[in-house]
Amino acid sequence: MGKNLGLYLHVPFCRSKCIYCDFYSLPQAEEQIDRYIEALCRHLEAAAARCEGYTVDTVYLGGGTPSYLGRERLETVLDAVHKFYHIAENAEVTLEANPDSTGDKKMIRALREAGVNRVSLGVQSADDRMLRLLGRPHSFAQAEGAVAGLRQGGIENISLDLIYGLPGQTMGHWQETLERTAALSPEHLSCYGLKVEEGTPLASMEAREAIPDSDAQADFYLWTVRRLEELGYGQYEISNFARPGRHSQHNMKYWTLGEYLGLGPGAHSDLGGVRFAWARDLGAYCRGVEAGGLEPETAEAVSRDQRALEYLMLGLRTANGVSAGEFEGAFQRPFAPVEASLTPLIRTGHVLRNGDRWRLSPEGFLVSNQIIGRVLEAAGI
Repeated sequence: MGKNLGLYLHVPFCRSKCIYCDFYSLPQAEEQIDRYIEALCRHLEAAAARCEGYTVDTVYLGGGTPSYLGRERLETVLDAVHKFYHIAENAEVTLEANPDSTGDKKMIRALREAGVNRVSLGVQSADDRMLRLLGRPHSFAQAEGAVAGLRQGGIENISLDLIYGLPGQTMGHWQETLERTAALSPEHLSCYGLKVEEGTPLASMEAREAIPDSDAQADFYLWTVRRLEELGYGQYEISNFARPGRHSQHNMKYWTLGEYLGLGPGAHSDLGGVRFAWARDLGAYCRGVEAGGLEPETAEAVSRDQRALEYLMLGLRTANGVSAGEFEGAFQRPFAPVEASLTPLIRTGHVLRNGDRWRLSPEGFLVSNQIIGRVLEAAGI
């Protein structure tokens, strides 16, 4: 088994929909869960044929709120994963969860026995008033209790998600959230700037007017990078920080052109040189699987030039950056135009160079879209 594969399973159910969320998820749709679990397990079996020769070294249950399924359904899904796929002995198996639905000791023990060894909790804020505004179904005290319960249950790799730039949030508010969350000693932290997505409740709320402007969010971000470094968390991607050796192995596949298979409505895949995605429609997904004829909504073979573009675009989102030697060796394209576009940004402090490897600084990450656009234009891709 020479090739590694990441497996992503989308769970499109949650207790309530957060006001900022544009992921495909259905609040309070319990009556559809069992049909979906059956369809997902059937799809896992059907899709296994195209994964022969691969070893699954990461499994990620995302959503939605996978922990909302409860212990027995999660065990059913994970049993199907182990039944139909070759799973690496040291595979990273991540479950996304909300603090209110992490479960009791029995659930945690069962998940660990089923292979879950990493849990990602959506904490978002340490301010209960802010959590209520966002539509989060938990308090910060529940987040503290969830972390303690996971530790007692033997989960040694915990990631916590936070959002900065929330309506009415000051630097002091954000600093308090980060300090209280870091005090829980997670192995990994994801810190995202709030984005207002069209079509979400937040986009039409008066609270939108109180969102800190881009300059304030930049201040939040740069303080976060410095503070987490002081606390021993290295930045390895624009929004992600980890203690040594605790980066998300699954998410790194997305940023380093690794192969992954995504199952469930709205899930995306990059497998065998083809990118494909399933429609964001739970009913259509279940009907397609049940009829034995589910087809991706989109599918596209990826050319070498497209891979070159992705290498630059995704690599510059990471602290590892991009390498002239890697680029020229893999894509038979000159790196010199890319180098010419990045060199002036060393003087401005937006780009760092170490030998033939180039990366963005924290200040560069703030304007990464503009820099990456400039790089791609220079590369002529």
